[in-house]
Amino acid sequence: MAALPRVAVIDDTQRLAGASADWDALAGRADIVVFDESFADEDDAAQRLAEFDAIVPMRERTAFPASLVRRLPKLRLLAMTGTRAPTFDIAALTAQGVLVCNTGINTSAATAELAFGLILACARDIPLADRTMRSGGWHEGVPVGTVLDGKRLGILGLGKLGARVAGYGRAFGMEVVAWSQNLTDEAAAKGGARRVDKAELFGTSDILSVHLVLSDRTRGIVGAAELGAMRDGAILVNTSRGPLVDEAALLAALESGRIRAGLDVYDREPLPADHPLRTAPNVVLTPHLGYGARHVFEQFYRESVENIAAWLDDQPIRVVNPEVLATKAG
Repeated sequence: MAALPRVAVIDDTQRLAGASADWDALAGRADIVVFDESFADEDDAAQRLAEFDAIVPMRERTAFPASLVRRLPKLRLLAMTGTRAPTFDIAALTAQGVLVCNTGINTSAATAELAFGLILACARDIPLADRTMRSGGWHEGVPVGTVLDGKRLGILGLGKLGARVAGYGRAFGMEVVAWSQNLTDEAAAKGGARRVDKAELFGTSDILSVHLVLSDRTRGIVGAAELGAMRDGAILVNTSRGPLVDEAALLAALESGRIRAGLDVYDREPLPADHPLRTAPNVVLTPHLGYGARHVFEQFYRESVENIAAWLDDQPIRVVNPEVLATKAG
């Protein structure tokens, strides 16, 4: 009897995959192996995934550049979660005959709510207050907080996520302004903000929340000059992608005590245990939790099971690179 196709469910670092979908639907059809720890590096990923026919990654926790794809000769299906993943080399996967399927995605509310949670955590020093209480203290060392009502909330990137955060800001009595490279006055008004130029956004916002897609033109868009222009005591929140912000410049700004920050994303993930951000002052850190809500994982894994079953039936669905199908048909 032929061996069952092997399926690797990777990046399940929150141990949610098993309970989020009916994997029994694939019983007797595929050998499912779950990896609940991050790979140390590309060599580790290549070695541990080399024998698998299909891989289910969790968003972009593991990148799939051409260099890794070439080291996975048995791979035939990459069933990614979400609609797109900039760290996956789709061209290299297609050239190797690997079918790529995706899932729907409904993470706007989850990420936007976390962004505003980080704003509140920074404004009222909630993590420090919690640590002080747990160590037996009271008010000692806990600074007075910042009230959001009447403050200016700057939104860098007024798409679906940015518009949600803008709405939360208005509900807290904040003035909301926004800027991005292609933002118009009409689009800003529709998103619940007033368009300003980049200099005014950084120079006048009390809280600045980043909601841009990472691309060649947005990488490092928040650099030393932008951080230096921010008001003393201002708060920068990034729940989008780490490389949008110059990490070295951010560390310097935090060490100086000029600004505070709430971060959910980093240049390298998982953030190394000895990374200086872990011990930096004036920053609240979360481990890329933005999209990590239960209903999101349930959708991701439910549709991943459907994608694998359809692939096993030779009737693939939600196909990202139909060129692979055309090549096989030819």
